[in-house]
Amino acid sequence: MKITEILEKSKGETLFSIEILPPQKGKKINDLFDVLNPLMDFNPAFVDVTYHPEEMVYKRRPDGLIEEAPLRKRPGTVGISAAIKYKYNVETVPHMVCVGFTKEETEDALFSLYYQGIDNVMVLKGDSKDNLNIDKNNQHKYASELVEQVYNMNHGKFLHEETLNEMETDFCIGVAGYPEKHFEAPNLNADLKWLRNKVDLGADYIITQMFFDNKKYFDFVDKCRKIGITVPIIPGLKPIDAKYQLKSIPSRFFLELPEDLVKEVEKCSKVSDIKKVGEEWCIQQSKELKAAGVPSLHYYTMSKSDVVVNIAKAVL
Repeated sequence: MKITEILEKSKGETLFSIEILPPQKGKKINDLFDVLNPLMDFNPAFVDVTYHPEEMVYKRRPDGLIEEAPLRKRPGTVGISAAIKYKYNVETVPHMVCVGFTKEETEDALFSLYYQGIDNVMVLKGDSKDNLNIDKNNQHKYASELVEQVYNMNHGKFLHEETLNEMETDFCIGVAGYPEKHFEAPNLNADLKWLRNKVDLGADYIITQMFFDNKKYFDFVDKCRKIGITVPIIPGLKPIDAKYQLKSIPSRFFLELPEDLVKEVEKCSKVSDIKKVGEEWCIQQSKELKAAGVPSLHYYTMSKSDVVVNIAKAVL
């Protein structure tokens, strides 16, 4: 079932959804199931599964020289999405990213998802990485281009004429929104224009980047509506659970942390206390968003379930 159909069937009720990471290469899928099992008690409407391109690692050869080697640290998004869907009878939303994949690899992955009965994809640009094995001219530069590829496949248009066009895919397309703007955008208004372009090209719904001040989300939704973006906008949330995140989250995701939250975390001397502060902050965010009637509360779990379970118990 498409995410848009799930949202329509909810009749305005705020749903619960999560994002998880595939296991690192060499780990067991049961490690991921151990994370998901307690979260399934809250009947998530859907589960996002992130997608990861190859990274270049450096290895020392026997002759002492250093050589580069490609490594995909978290493989298996397509198969894991199918495994979760059929194990738990829940809709999964695999991420598709531009960086690190040729257009043909993307098309093949989309066909694989379609064959496995997966109806939804989340389309992202992905983190920029130097990948020597990919022809930069044969991968999408922007998420809007990838949206267009998925939309074309939904209408029976494929990359090469040799591909039999006897069928059309039927993916529901999600894209990312940035309440505090994407770091590459000169300002929020420019970023909103690019977001509107992705919707015009076929995106069906939006999930936001994490934020820690609900006003930023409400302002973002208001500005989206004013420029004609009418698709559902789902808030993305992440509880703080470690002190280092006070620096890593703003530097990695280019967003601000509220001063009150920072002060409370800085007071903590134990990890358990930090988790409690982050949990309580996220609970209050979630309650306010739910009261406002948001489509779903979408939690970035980073494949850890304990804090999100506590939040769900308090909010749902």
